[in-house]
Amino acid sequence: MFLLFLLSFIIAFCSHLFFLTEWLEGRYMTGIGDGLSQMVPFKQLLYDEYSKGNFFYSDKFGIGGGTYSQLSYYFSTSFFFIATAIITFLLEVTKLINKPDIFYWADALLAVSIIRMTLIIFVTTLYFRYMNFKNIPALLGASLYGTSVIYFRHVTYWEFFADAMLWLPLLLFGIEKIIREKKIGLFTLAVVFSLFNNFYFSYINFVLAFIYIVFRSFISLHDEETSKIEQIKLYFFSGIIGFGMSAVSFVPAVYGFLNNYRPPYEATILLYDFHDNLLLNGKIVILPAFAVLCLFLFSFYKNRLFRLFASLTILLIVLHYSPMVASAFNGFSAPQFRWEYFLSLTAGGVAAAGLQLLYKVKIWQAVMSVFATLILYFLFYHFDEKLFITSLKEGFSAVAAVITIILFIIYSFRKNKQLLWIPSIVLIILNIYIANSYEEIKLSYGGKVQQSSTDFMLSDEYNGEEQRELIKKIQKEENDPFARIDWMTPFRYNTPIVQEFKGLSVYSSILNEHLLKFYLYDLKINMGWESVSRYGTLGDRANLYSILNGKYYIAEKNKKNIPYGFEEFASTENYTAYKNNNILPFVRTTNIAFNEENLKDTMPLVKEHAMLEGIILKENSGIKYAMPRKEKAIKNVKLEEKGSSYHNNILDVSSKKGGLDLVIENPDENIKDYYVSFYLKSLHPDRKFYLSVNDFETLRKSNASIYKTNVNDLVIRVPKAEKISIRVPKGKYKLVNLEVYKENYQLLEGLKNEVHNDPQAAVTWKNNKIKINYDNANAEKYMTLPIPFEKGWSLSVNGHKQEILQANYAFTGFKLQEGLNEIELTYYPPYFFISLFISCISFLLFIFYRKREYKRAGMFKRNVSDM
Repeated sequence: MFLLFLLSFIIAFCSHLFFLTEWLEGRYMTGIGDGLSQMVPFKQLLYDEYSKGNFFYSDKFGIGGGTYSQLSYYFSTSFFFIATAIITFLLEVTKLINKPDIFYWADALLAVSIIRMTLIIFVTTLYFRYMNFKNIPALLGASLYGTSVIYFRHVTYWEFFADAMLWLPLLLFGIEKIIREKKIGLFTLAVVFSLFNNFYFSYINFVLAFIYIVFRSFISLHDEETSKIEQIKLYFFSGIIGFGMSAVSFVPAVYGFLNNYRPPYEATILLYDFHDNLLLNGKIVILPAFAVLCLFLFSFYKNRLFRLFASLTILLIVLHYSPMVASAFNGFSAPQFRWEYFLSLTAGGVAAAGLQLLYKVKIWQAVMSVFATLILYFLFYHFDEKLFITSLKEGFSAVAAVITIILFIIYSFRKNKQLLWIPSIVLIILNIYIANSYEEIKLSYGGKVQQSSTDFMLSDEYNGEEQRELIKKIQKEENDPFARIDWMTPFRYNTPIVQEFKGLSVYSSILNEHLLKFYLYDLKINMGWESVSRYGTLGDRANLYSILNGKYYIAEKNKKNIPYGFEEFASTENYTAYKNNNILPFVRTTNIAFNEENLKDTMPLVKEHAMLEGIILKENSGIKYAMPRKEKAIKNVKLEEKGSSYHNNILDVSSKKGGLDLVIENPDENIKDYYVSFYLKSLHPDRKFYLSVNDFETLRKSNASIYKTNVNDLVIRVPKAEKISIRVPKGKYKLVNLEVYKENYQLLEGLKNEVHNDPQAAVTWKNNKIKINYDNANAEKYMTLPIPFEKGWSLSVNGHKQEILQANYAFTGFKLQEGLNEIELTYYPPYFFISLFISCISFLLFIFYRKREYKRAGMFKRNVSDM
């Protein structure tokens, strides 16, 4: 076992040699996109919160959110991250390292990856050994799986994806224990690890395990296997126990997923598409040439073990080329090719089984196999229009295939059953060569991973010195613990986590659906970049900044579009920080209630005014709701075509950049801002484009993008100007419902003067608990807080439980009592305590069953010895 672990570590270490040399040069094993935008920041956020004893909620996760459930897709319940965090914490408290920062987590990724791969190879070898592979073939098959290119693709771009590659062989190992020994222990633990670690990949792994079980039901490997009915009973029983044991993680995680919102994917999903060259140019999987050769050795199919892995491999190759299958594995959403590590595992099984049988190959069989393999490689080369090999370095998979074929031919002529270790070592070395070449060609250069460096992480594109200087100046002079800063580097919505301030943006695959709909539909806040799974900034709309504690705004010095009511606070050479003069208190109270239904078809500006005047409630509680003010669109607007023609709601732009000018005749002198509202959709099937309205610019996704929101009703705030210019690139667009509204901010400024004369509530917020003391001397009916409405919060007022209201579409509100209100809000993940109870009961049942199992096994051994 020690030797196996050592060999696994050596193989894993050598497979990372390219990234190790990159690390020595100050570059990291993480993508320039999601790697630095999500993986590294989320580790930093979770570690900071965990080390403070805060495991459930963070007000630094966007505007605020339950990190335990919403970040369970990433790292909040990941065993590898938890282990890394514990080790890091021990190193920090013993003063062996300084406080970890984003550079620490970028550095740690490489070491964690080597350890993870070591465990994958180790566990997979044990699984293959249990399948009756000999030591050397088992290690070869496990190495082909562990060092497969999909592992490096997963780790580099979305690190937590790679965890599933450890749980899958453990799951299959557990299945075999049930089939051969009727033992559920390993399968139950594999279910627990999968469900607890990541609910998304547990779904993928369970589908893969089901496919494996189906094939095993038709391909029996041993004469005495558990009956099919008994197997089903054991799978069901152990699966239920495993689910119960993992409930404390799985249930809140699934709730977070169900409470997320992503617009439906509307593009056509193809049944078949040649999107990846598995032999010569694979970006997801590169099939080992030795496995391909073995698949053409038809005499091997008489061996049941080979037939199992070969038939699975052939099926998975077919499924790999189906976007529809990829969609099914992604919850029937947009196609995502993430499950193919199972193909790498079965291909490893083919190679292991083939290696054991190789000494039986006759010369003519070997020649036919080589011939068929060469034809297949030629076809993949000839019909791949995207394949361009200009050097041996770029053709690394072809080079490895040639060497493998030569080795195969030599061994076929001079086969020796006792010398299997020679081709095994060569094949492992070739796969290490493929791994390192893939890291360099496909990831570092092709995927721009080489840009993920210390220099980049210190640049203005990520975490510049000037930006940090402004943030520190604000934090030093600001006493309000709830003040938020609107700032992020271009397209990096998790900048607040990276630069350690309370911001107004976040990028995560799982977010609070109420907040997402607040941005996309209710208030139609333009974020400057159309994309799902994120929200950020407030569209430069002053009312929203004041309502949601947006006290500061940072922008590059050349930016003209600054929200109304903000004045310069501090500046550096290239950046300026502005302070909101119309900020409203964190705690607001009111007697006026509006109903969402009454505001359903109104302009977002009307909703902003309703939020300022009172509270917008979702429930129809039978109370008499106030009617909102009716803001009317400006009628005296003249349209002028600029480099375009506009007829029948179609805008046809003929110049490089053109559109419409809206000229407002006889404008009101009191107007401060305009709100421009319209529906705009490109009629080009596959082209993203920039839309600009005066100085405001926003990027719109192509109609074919899997990240398009499909929200084409836009509202753009524009500072008062003589004309409003809408500009888009050359092309045709559908443009309808064009309206312009005016805003003078009299309501906001009057409210600011009014509330600041009132006594303020005393608020303390620590981890997942908020305490508010408020003297309701004016008999106000409602209190609103800029805390996102989320299941998991509980409320008590003066010691009595009370209902929390969904207020202002996505935020928290509740009723007040007369006189002194001692308010306490506490957050725990949804269904956390009932899930914890289920986990404890299930664990006790598992221990009880295992004791009975051991007792029965002991009685059986004694009976056999007595006989």
